[in-house]
Amino acid sequence: MLIDLRDRLTAQGVLPPLPRGWEVEVVIRPAEGGAFSGDFVVSATPRPDSLEVAMVDVSGKGLDAGTRSLLLSGAFGGLLGSTAPSEFLPAANRYLQRLAWSEGFATAIHVVVDLGDGAYEVRTAGHPPLIHYSAGSGRWDVIDTTGLALGVSDSVRYEPATGVLRDGDALLLYTDGMVEAPRRDLSDGIDWLQGQAERLVTSGFGNGARTLVDAVGSNDDDRALIMLWRS
Repeated sequence: MLIDLRDRLTAQGVLPPLPRGWEVEVVIRPAEGGAFSGDFVVSATPRPDSLEVAMVDVSGKGLDAGTRSLLLSGAFGGLLGSTAPSEFLPAANRYLQRLAWSEGFATAIHVVVDLGDGAYEVRTAGHPPLIHYSAGSGRWDVIDTTGLALGVSDSVRYEPATGVLRDGDALLLYTDGMVEAPRRDLSDGIDWLQGQAERLVTSGFGNGARTLVDAVGSNDDDRALIMLWRS
């Protein structure tokens, strides 16, 4: 049963094939080399030229977090693509509120990308911010958004930020296990992640998600990272 649980979470985190010119990599590492993670990913392609991705970090770790992740990944996967982008996080928040778990909260980041012109929209719920690499400027920029974690309040607004992925650009979505560490500010952790990502620019982004997860973050926490780029 435990193996089946792990395999289901892994299968639900696989992103769909993307059109030519688009690449994506997803890496999820449970804390302390365990079998189960409180971090998960769901995705949908509501239209051939559109990709929606949500990365979620459930409170806790180990088997308890893994079972909650399985429940939420099924529910959130059903919401993704069947609700308007602006309604996904509010609907996910209402669902978590109804569950009323004692550890009933999660953070999330939700990104919608137009695979035709590269325009994207991002919203966060208590989650670390998106990072956008611009090939034109050679910079990794933090895209700030605000919104309370899911399950905390029944009256929350999730305001979007927008941008455009052009040829050679990349996006990084990640959980706090990639940037948080004892006695280190979150902003310092994000700077460290950006610095490590800078090394990928000359060699190419292929296998970059795995490289970053291996190099950055704490083994004591679940870690997840998505790298999406235009080749």
